[in-house]
Amino acid sequence: MAAEKLRDLSQPIDVPLLDATVAAFYGTGSKDERTAADHILRELQNNPDMWLQVVHILSNTQSLNTKFFALQVLEGVIKYRWNVLPVEQRDGMKNYISDVIVKLSSNEVSFRQERLYVNKLNIILVQILKHEWPARWRSFIPDLVTAAKTSETLCENCMTILKLLSEEVFDFSRGEMTQQKIKDLKQSLNSEFQLIHELCLYVLSASQRTELIRATLATLHAFLSWIPLGYIFESPLLETLLKFFPVPSYRNLTLQCLTEVAALKFGDFYDLQYVKMYTIFMVQLQSVLPISTNIPDAYGNGSSEEQFHIRVLESSQESIAALMMGLEYLLNISYVDDTEVFKTQMIPGIADGHATQLMQRRQLYSAPMSKLRLLMISRMAKPEEVLIVEDENGNIVRETLKDNDVLVQYKIMRETLIYLCHLDHNDTEKQMLKKLSKQLNGEDWTWNNLNTLCWAIGSISGSMMEEQENRFLVMVIRDLLNLCEITKGKDNKAVIASNIMYVVGQYPRFLRAHWKFLKTVVNKLFEFMHETHPGVQVDMACDTFLKIVQKCKRKFVILQVGESEPFVSELLTTLPTTIVDLEPHQIHTFYESVGYMIQAESEAAKREEYLQRLMNLPNQRWTEIIGQARSSVDYLKDPDVIRTVLNILQTNTSAASALGTHFLSQITLIFLDMLNVYKMYSELISSTIAEGGPYASRTSYVKLLRSVKRETLKLIETFLDKAEDQPQIGKQFVPPMMDPVLGDYARNVPDARESEVLSLFATIINKYKGAMIDDVPRIFEAVFQCTLEMITKNFEDYPEHRLKFFSLLRAIATHCFGALILLSPEQLKLVMDSVMWAFRHTERNIAETGLNLLLEMLKNFQTSEFRNQFYRSYFVLIVQEIFAVLTDTFHKPGFKLHVLVLQHLFCLVESGALTEPLWDASTVSYSYPNNGAFVREYTIKLLCGSFPNIPASEVTKFVNGLFESRTDLSTFKNHIRDFLVQSKEFATQDNKDLYAEEAAAQREKERQRMLSIPGLIAPNEIQDEMVDS
Repeated sequence: MAAEKLRDLSQPIDVPLLDATVAAFYGTGSKDERTAADHILRELQNNPDMWLQVVHILSNTQSLNTKFFALQVLEGVIKYRWNVLPVEQRDGMKNYISDVIVKLSSNEVSFRQERLYVNKLNIILVQILKHEWPARWRSFIPDLVTAAKTSETLCENCMTILKLLSEEVFDFSRGEMTQQKIKDLKQSLNSEFQLIHELCLYVLSASQRTELIRATLATLHAFLSWIPLGYIFESPLLETLLKFFPVPSYRNLTLQCLTEVAALKFGDFYDLQYVKMYTIFMVQLQSVLPISTNIPDAYGNGSSEEQFHIRVLESSQESIAALMMGLEYLLNISYVDDTEVFKTQMIPGIADGHATQLMQRRQLYSAPMSKLRLLMISRMAKPEEVLIVEDENGNIVRETLKDNDVLVQYKIMRETLIYLCHLDHNDTEKQMLKKLSKQLNGEDWTWNNLNTLCWAIGSISGSMMEEQENRFLVMVIRDLLNLCEITKGKDNKAVIASNIMYVVGQYPRFLRAHWKFLKTVVNKLFEFMHETHPGVQVDMACDTFLKIVQKCKRKFVILQVGESEPFVSELLTTLPTTIVDLEPHQIHTFYESVGYMIQAESEAAKREEYLQRLMNLPNQRWTEIIGQARSSVDYLKDPDVIRTVLNILQTNTSAASALGTHFLSQITLIFLDMLNVYKMYSELISSTIAEGGPYASRTSYVKLLRSVKRETLKLIETFLDKAEDQPQIGKQFVPPMMDPVLGDYARNVPDARESEVLSLFATIINKYKGAMIDDVPRIFEAVFQCTLEMITKNFEDYPEHRLKFFSLLRAIATHCFGALILLSPEQLKLVMDSVMWAFRHTERNIAETGLNLLLEMLKNFQTSEFRNQFYRSYFVLIVQEIFAVLTDTFHKPGFKLHVLVLQHLFCLVESGALTEPLWDASTVSYSYPNNGAFVREYTIKLLCGSFPNIPASEVTKFVNGLFESRTDLSTFKNHIRDFLVQSKEFATQDNKDLYAEEAAAQREKERQRMLSIPGLIAPNEIQDEMVDS
């Protein structure tokens, strides 16, 4: 009964009843009452007439929750329907909200009591302003400034509204408003800022009220980044701000304002004012926090961080003294034991100017920079490669989770230390070696001190000249090896070993130039591989060995001076004893490393000999297992044997990933037997599932059998992917796989189908391209229909099959398009349905693969003789589906590809390439002059139907704009972004995905900057084929 009464909006709503319903929702009633209240409130919120009751509710309720509910209803109307409301309703609501704000803010008591309510009303007012101002509410700023002068509490709230407005326009507008609207609002704020500026200065000079002054400073802080510079430097603003800095209650806000000013770019026009501001500030800072203060001890009293234009402050002796004092403060602050404070380091830009100037500036800063180097070396964060950490009990253990904060801090510190190293290589080297000598003589020995020092040494790799780096590293490695010999205790040795491995892994250039050191380091790694310390060192030893081999592989296969045979030959002789203590996963890493060595051997005969010796152990075991299986096939069913088979295959995969084409003789040796084992295990899985039902597929035994099948597929895929493009390899390996692999996939129950079959054939088609065209029908027949049935029931089941299926389809569309043309119309419809199903998927990878596949097909059909038939069947459907995902807010990451598909379609329809009509003459009575006119009208009708809140004139303007801008991708994209904002579907969302392309371009620009400074990108991260002969 109560619900029916509330639903009847033909008369004023029963406010006490609404209060009771809202109270029930917020927990005063039972669970059933809460559910019923939730249902009623949702219904009311979705009722298009509910907003007309807002004024009545706000005027008659005392409940804050009810007020917030009413304002939520109003906010929805403002965001989605404001522009279609009659003018008198808009004005009435605007005036009502303004009046309530003024009434509540004019009185000290009501302003404090109703603060939450007033804050929400302020937000509502700013949402209205985004529609009304400046065009329909020109007097807003003058009215606000006039009202502010009538009462201090009202003035305080006016400051809050101005701050919100500034943030909405300058900070949060991208993706929230159209670009033209943002431009208009910025221009209006700029042109009317004089009134705001006068009001702020008036308050700061005349008011004694703490809350008002704080609100004014907060508002100024929001404005300072964009207002014309004259308002800052040609007015009393800076002097006024500096007066507030010594006052504790205003200090932080004032400091934020001064920091914002210091970060502005203003050429040299205001240098005098700038130097004056900084000098006065430093005098004040000394009185607040004397330079002699022990800042880490006094940290609780507040931190001071500033950024400033260094060059300007070098102009006179007086300002240089103030500058040095400022740097001293920053260095002292950096010793505070707080990560967030430590991150506020700042390095002066002193690497520009003429040579003489540069030397003078380096000398000027040499003392503070030297202190900063020592600080960075002492506090270096842990890099990602280091696997061991000290736990809370002081034990050395393996790290289980990556700490992203520490990795970010390491990146910042590493970059800082590289800049410092470039400024003075000798001082960097001297400080590091001095700290290392203190480790050796025990004066400064702790795990943390050694760790931070070695992390710092590793972090500057590539930043010194090669000759200096070599000299420096010889001393470092020699001292570290000595330290490892003389230090007692297993944990101590583990820490030193981890640091040795980290440092040597960072300097491949040094190791390539010094064979004796390289050999010593590798033998030391082999020693670490026999350690019994819980897994930590051994894992890191294997990882470091792989990293070193990848960058120095040639050194191991050539005969070095003083050696009787190449290192790789010596290693293969002792291989069984070297790997005896390793776990299976460590052995796989080891085999991959040796594979890289063998791959570097240029003589085919030697390479084959090395490969045979490397694979001798797994091959012996493989031969034994296959021999036993021939006499009794049940031997292969033993779980221990299955595990051994899996391990042998994994070892082969590791070696194949390094050797590529040169792995041919080894895979040929085991290939047919491997397929037989695959077939047998597959039949065993099927029979087990047939007997045990669906749950049998989850048993550990079936999972183990499937692991062997997956590893078999992975080994073949790895080899074919890494092998050079030699057609005979494809001809040798693909035909024998057709029945054991493809046929098996089709025959199996869904739960027993391996997704790796799909990725394997995608790899094969990507590798051998058009040569595979004759096999496509067979592949299609085996995997298409049965996989689609698995993945189209919902968006969750068989996640691995989904992505791999569409990757296979994309490979076929790209390289064997001729095979798609030969499909029957029914089969092609299946393909297109699956493509559209893919890009509707909410899983980003699948949606992107589907969109890329669609683009490939559209481009291929455009140039084919069947383009008219294809586009007549699918053009309209694709436009409809793309607009559906473009505007539904769930598929924002696909924005770039949605735009490319639409651009392709609109360009195609206007090019005249389609010579037959796209419309169905039997259902459309009107004959269009051309396809372009039909697509225009169709798109307008489609969007008008989907967005009734947008006037038809706006939709028509948008569609015409698409056709006009179709040849300019940037304009086309911005035009669509603006429409998405207008549609209001996107107005309250996080829209960064709509700008992903621009963000990617920014990241690439940053990478190019880093490449220009030696060492900023570590030698290990530069993907080059290092010359190490």
